[in-house]
Order: sequence, then C-alpha cells, then structure tokens
Amino acid sequence: MKSILWFTVGVAAGFVVAHQVNQTKQGRDFFESIDAKARAFGHAIAEGYHARDAELRAEAGSAGDR
Repeated sequence: MKSILWFTVGVAAGFVVAHQVNQTKQGRDFFESIDAKARAFGHAIAEGYHARDAELRAEAGSAGDR
C-alpha cells in the first residue's frame, strides 16, 4: 500500500513540475518538440502497419487464385 502512495505522490509531483516548466518559453518549446516526435513516431507505426496489412492481404488474395 505504501508503494501505491509513493507512486501517486510521484505522478502528482511530475504533473506539477511539468506544469511549471510549461509556463516558460523553453519549456513550451521542449514539450512541442516531444509532441512532434511522438506524433511522427505514431505516424510511422501506422504507415508500417498499413503497408504490412496490404502485403498480407495481397498474399492472401493471390493464394486464393491458385
């Protein structure tokens, strides 16, 4: 139970610190950079998924022609 309390305190402290950092120009730039990188990563994952899905569907379609 003690570890859950410390985890909760840590999360709350992290939010407070992030909010304070976001109040500065450098902090906003930092978080915008992190956000852009996370979005780019998500788009790359989605593109890879869709490309692989198309490959598998093409293979399944050509396997049915045999």
